[in-house]
Amino acid sequence: MARVSVFGLGYVGAVTAACLAHKGHEVVGVDINPAKVNMVESGKAPVLEPRLEELIAEGRRSSRLHATTDAHAAVRKSDISFICVGTPSSRSGGLDLSVVKRSCQDIGEGLRSKNTFHLVVIRSTVLPGTAKTVVIPLIEEASGKRDGIAFAVCSNPEFTREGCAVADFLNPAITVLGADDPSALDALRDLYRDIPGQIFEACLGETEMVKYVCNAFHALKVTFANEIGALCAQLDLDVRTVTNIFTADKKLNISKAYLDPGFAFGGSCLPKDIRALTYHAKQLDLDLPLLRAVLPSNQAHLDRAVEAVLATKCKKIAVLGLSFKSGTDDLRESPSVQLIKRLLGEGCEVQVWDKDVSMGHLTGSNRQFIQEEIPHIGARLSTNLEGAVAQAEVVVVGTDTLDTETLQAAIRPQPLVVDLRPSRDRSSLGRSASPESGMSQKRWQPTSNIR
Repeated sequence: MARVSVFGLGYVGAVTAACLAHKGHEVVGVDINPAKVNMVESGKAPVLEPRLEELIAEGRRSSRLHATTDAHAAVRKSDISFICVGTPSSRSGGLDLSVVKRSCQDIGEGLRSKNTFHLVVIRSTVLPGTAKTVVIPLIEEASGKRDGIAFAVCSNPEFTREGCAVADFLNPAITVLGADDPSALDALRDLYRDIPGQIFEACLGETEMVKYVCNAFHALKVTFANEIGALCAQLDLDVRTVTNIFTADKKLNISKAYLDPGFAFGGSCLPKDIRALTYHAKQLDLDLPLLRAVLPSNQAHLDRAVEAVLATKCKKIAVLGLSFKSGTDDLRESPSVQLIKRLLGEGCEVQVWDKDVSMGHLTGSNRQFIQEEIPHIGARLSTNLEGAVAQAEVVVVGTDTLDTETLQAAIRPQPLVVDLRPSRDRSSLGRSASPESGMSQKRWQPTSNIR
């Protein structure tokens, strides 16, 4: 049994407190609003949520759940403090962290007179870096104690939905625990040992980010569905029929497919069909901002890759992968072709290798495309991997047709590496391109800021 204090008795805090008490832990809820505290003490739910009042009443009957306005006393009487306060939008669109900061101040002051180790768990939704730059410094200042010695800060983002928050807490799809020191998670592992579903552990920043990725994707899906619905309505089509067929495909449509960060998309279908769809919507005088933004976003991603190569200030470049997709010889709207064109335009000396693309084997439209549209690239095509990278100062990896051992043997540790492959296919290939120093301990990834 753990002794837990929960700061904030809104939707997240009240559900967290009631459910932890239901699981057998000793819980005290903390809130500056005496009305909420009095409701919990009376066995009432401070917010409307199915089953919540039942669990709060159960917790009060068993004396496992209490509530107070005295934050310092709650900290002294607990070993784990959950920060579950609100993080509303500010006028500028950023987060208002004032209540989070006040909670950190209260927890720190409570720790000042406490001699045992204390765990602080951030359950509120906060941007990556908040634990390190806001929470830890504030608690250290208020307590006069050091992080990692007298206390530790962990992240445990909530994934509960209003209207079914209790069910989501007790039967989650995933539970995410974050700490830069894995040993700090011991108490949380014990707390969640009986909770079903997958449990993931990561560093503080990654777990803070996961919550935003989930919510952004949920918003993206709702917006996508609504834009498709609007277009179907304009075309007098039954959107339910269309979406029922769409969602029946669990291999590509409703799956992990296409969700590995990597390089820009290309090929004969995706760019062409997005253009056609948005153009047709424009003809219908229908604004579809999400679909309209897809191609510009894809172009911006390609631009980041070009900038990463140019930032090295190197001129001798080897590009591994020319077709729009590994394992094919299709060059139509290949982002690698666009990247090479840009590099050549900047005066780079580029050598190109692709296992499936060579002038000796190409026929039909692909051969014609090289001869008529990109002859300057065709002249740089090499049939030999080692020869293509022999003089390279930077190697751009855009194909996953090679196994890791072959890549490592061919590239060796000397050149800088810009890895454009999907994240699941990446492996350590030596130094990475960095615009500041020319190299770093971590390879450039096209989805992250370049440092």
